[in-house]
Amino acid sequence: MTSGQGTDCAFCDIVAGTAESSVVYQDDLVLAFLDILPFTPGHLLVVPREHAPGLADLDEELGAHLFRTAHRIARGLRAGPLPCEGVNLLLADGAVAFQEVFHVHLHVIPRTVRDGVRLHANRRQPHRATLDLMAGRIRDALTAEHGESRA
Repeated sequence: MTSGQGTDCAFCDIVAGTAESSVVYQDDLVLAFLDILPFTPGHLLVVPREHAPGLADLDEELGAHLFRTAHRIARGLRAGPLPCEGVNLLLADGAVAFQEVFHVHLHVIPRTVRDGVRLHANRRQPHRATLDLMAGRIRDALTAEHGESRA
């Protein structure tokens, strides 16, 4: 489905020009605009012009272009006038991963030491045997999907 055609998608509306946005960058494939609920000043989103609800729905080449664009923007943020000592790239895929708008989007979040943004999790280091078992299962799934393994 292309942007703005029969969707109830806020990002498709932005891509179509029927909703307001503060555009930072655009080309034939992607659009980057400031987030209206930013974690930090300069927090922006890079979205494909083509509607894709989740990462699995996104063409790999378009996904690569999305990340290349975010990479370029991150370099610009570090060199620009806004406070930026680091950058987080975040892609939330699915409701359980905190995706709120179901149109793939990559957050580019400028960071400073005192910005107050924190990622918290109850992390524990598993045994090597558990990691090796998980790695094997993921490799098997990749082989089943793509017919190859790169490990």
